[in-house]
Amino acid sequence: MLSGRRLDLLDPSPFDIEIEDIAHGLARVARWNGQTVGEHAFSVAQHSCVVEEIAAHIKPGLEPKWRLAALLHDASEYVIGDMISPFKAALGVNYKAFEARLEGAIHVRFGLPPKNPVEIKTLIKKADRACAFFEATQLAGFNRSESLSLFGIPPRGYELVIDPLPAPVAQQRYLERYRVLAGAVGLIPAADAGSME
Repeated sequence: MLSGRRLDLLDPSPFDIEIEDIAHGLARVARWNGQTVGEHAFSVAQHSCVVEEIAAHIKPGLEPKWRLAALLHDASEYVIGDMISPFKAALGVNYKAFEARLEGAIHVRFGLPPKNPVEIKTLIKKADRACAFFEATQLAGFNRSESLSLFGIPPRGYELVIDPLPAPVAQQRYLERYRVLAGAVGLIPAADAGSME
């Protein structure tokens, strides 16, 4: 990693995971394998910030630690990239176990349980699918009916106009959002964090 950390992919340690590496990697991983319109790819870092925002919209008053879990929901992709779900399924259980170990190490590193409670996992998946709906219709060439059939109806009262950001900007926004949430859960001093809103 650019931080100098050496991450054992088969046995990842929370001690070898740094938020700066995650933000850097995710800002350079393209959603939809880069098959989107616009000057810049829509990065996993930017996607993750939107998913955290949607999760908080769906469940007002969502605890900061679960908002952090939403921000980190695709954090493993800083190492393994963003693979489409059908391909993950085709790779089978070994891939899922590998991904789960990495996600567990990331969670532990940032003070979360290795696995999200079912209610939180369901909420984050719903927010993730809502973001995918907007991405599909605005960036990836899907019409509204296709997106509705694949991703469902986005949450009532939530609108999104996507403007894919350059990688350095997406990276910075991801880090800023992390600092706010990390400050709210006590991972970093409040003086180093920003406002929740």
